[in-house]
Amino acid sequence: MNGGMTGMPREHLAWAGLAAMTVSFGLNFTMGVFFAPTVAEYGISATALAVAAAAGTAITGLAQHGIGSLLDRFGPKLVLIGGLTLISSSYLVLADVTRTWQFVAAYMVLGGLGFASSATLTVTTLLGRAHGSNAGPAMARAAIGINVGQLIAPWLATTLFGPVGVRGTFAILGAIGLAVTAVLAVVLPADQRVATSAGAAQSLADQWKVLVGLGLHAATLYAVVLMLPKHAVEQGWTVTGAGRLVALAALAAGVTSAAMVRLLRQHSPETLLRALYSVRLVALLAAMFVPGPQVLVVVAVLFGIASFPVIPLTMAILSRGLDPARMGRTLAPAWVTHQLAAAAGLGVATVVHALTDSYRGYFALGAMFTIAAALLITPVRHREPVTV
Repeated sequence: MNGGMTGMPREHLAWAGLAAMTVSFGLNFTMGVFFAPTVAEYGISATALAVAAAAGTAITGLAQHGIGSLLDRFGPKLVLIGGLTLISSSYLVLADVTRTWQFVAAYMVLGGLGFASSATLTVTTLLGRAHGSNAGPAMARAAIGINVGQLIAPWLATTLFGPVGVRGTFAILGAIGLAVTAVLAVVLPADQRVATSAGAAQSLADQWKVLVGLGLHAATLYAVVLMLPKHAVEQGWTVTGAGRLVALAALAAGVTSAAMVRLLRQHSPETLLRALYSVRLVALLAAMFVPGPQVLVVVAVLFGIASFPVIPLTMAILSRGLDPARMGRTLAPAWVTHQLAAAAGLGVATVVHALTDSYRGYFALGAMFTIAAALLITPVRHREPVTV
């Protein structure tokens, strides 16, 4: 199956997906590093930023059905380039705003919609069209970009805060994102129309356990990754050191994602997911019960191992046998679930912190979510691959 794409060998598409996800996830999750310095530079309350993060995540989720339709109608390249342009431009706008509502609006709307159309749903559709039911290793390779973005962008941001300030850092990161987007617009093959096979429209109804597990994963993942720097500052870390905890988690996740490319050839995604959830549980228990700020180094590494690598494994399960011409619309509910659960997680984490002056209560919830997600990952009925 070639998915109708010409002009680039399909084995190279995973590397293009890696580059796209480096920009998309790097800019999206580096906002957590900006929270503390933004409070001082812009005069915006930490609560307003947390609410904006939750609302932006919700917008990303609500947009997924529309993004799925756009993917099937216009193809993944146009949607991907448009999304990367939006999320990169959001950083340029954030560099210049002067009022709280302007900051929140740019973060929520440009950032939320940009991430919605340049993240996993779009890259999964790009690779799923090219590789069919054998897309798991390509998805795992592209997912390394999630971790590369988390590694490079927070490090670059914390390095630039001193010499160019918060606004200058926003501008530089946005410009880099637009430059990468321009290169991808040139090298990615043009989208081709894919013929729809006969038969009823597909759904993910038979995968409801996987969908619930994905939601529990997202509710834990986003809250911990975005709030870990703030939690570290509260434990006595410097802003720079706290930001680099995210980079450390990203490095651990990147190594794990690279390993998954090979492991998926020998083990089922379900088996690997259960192993990752076990590692995550250890990380959250350490964050809850082990005293002292230095334990956060261990927490960052263990949580990183079991963070974003969960996503391509889950998508490998959900995308088995899907019709390439309907893939965007069929997978969209998974990302509605993912993003709305992530937004709910951020909201609950904010409330827990406001009531207890700590994120440890949410770490406890995350541990329970992790146990439930592991129990839900059971062997599922495989769809017959759809040929076109």
